[in-house]
Amino acid sequence: MGGVLRAESLWVETFTGLRMDRFEKLLRVVRERGGNGPGGGRPWCLALADRVLLVAVYYRTHLTMRQLAPLSGVSPATVCRVIQRLGPLLALEPAPRPVADVDRLWIVDGTLIPVRDRGVGASSRNYRFSANVQLIINADSRLVVASARPAPGNKADAHVWRESDLPAAAAGTTVIADGAYLGTGLIVPHRKRAGRPLLRGQEEDNAEHRQVRARVEHTFARMKNWKILRDCRQKGDSLHHAVQAVATLHNLAMTG
Repeated sequence: MGGVLRAESLWVETFTGLRMDRFEKLLRVVRERGGNGPGGGRPWCLALADRVLLVAVYYRTHLTMRQLAPLSGVSPATVCRVIQRLGPLLALEPAPRPVADVDRLWIVDGTLIPVRDRGVGASSRNYRFSANVQLIINADSRLVVASARPAPGNKADAHVWRESDLPAAAAGTTVIADGAYLGTGLIVPHRKRAGRPLLRGQEEDNAEHRQVRARVEHTFARMKNWKILRDCRQKGDSLHHAVQAVATLHNLAMTG
């Protein structure tokens, strides 16, 4: 049975938001990481471009394997094998180290993503099993520069930050965050204390802080157009791979 899903301009732009030249750049990265090699079984029945698009469609729509299979003209087992093989190869490239003489501003924040895997998530304040996913973005370009591995959703943002590898990735860079990161050494808003209202200058600082920090919220909103980040059914490292892949696709779309 032949599928209708092909790596053509209409399908690529609809499901990835990328122009064909940016999608081809993504293919080169996946190919360099060994994506065109054997998957441990029979040779692939789909070209690499079609397989990468299949993974993107899965992340975008979060359809089941049985629903994606007829779109690609392959079996559900092949769809699963393609996603498991190529998903990790779409990972976000490490951010370049900050240059000492360049003033660079990064923003960090976390969001809760509903999950089904009890080993990854925990019951959180929204009464669902969720995972806490934290990202750092560049305040100027609004590109994702790093992401932490998912943590249980009942952990505080400051605790997740300290346990992740994000502090090492952000070393030497000015990083701002919201009030949940108090005590982490990041730049957070001034706090109101009982009987001590904020000074006018502090209120102005907080207003400017909110205006800049909103950029990370906008990034999360754009990334959650990929439905895998609204309710992840996969287990193990699948959510981590999905966040990394969506961040890569987001960055390519922003630079396109």
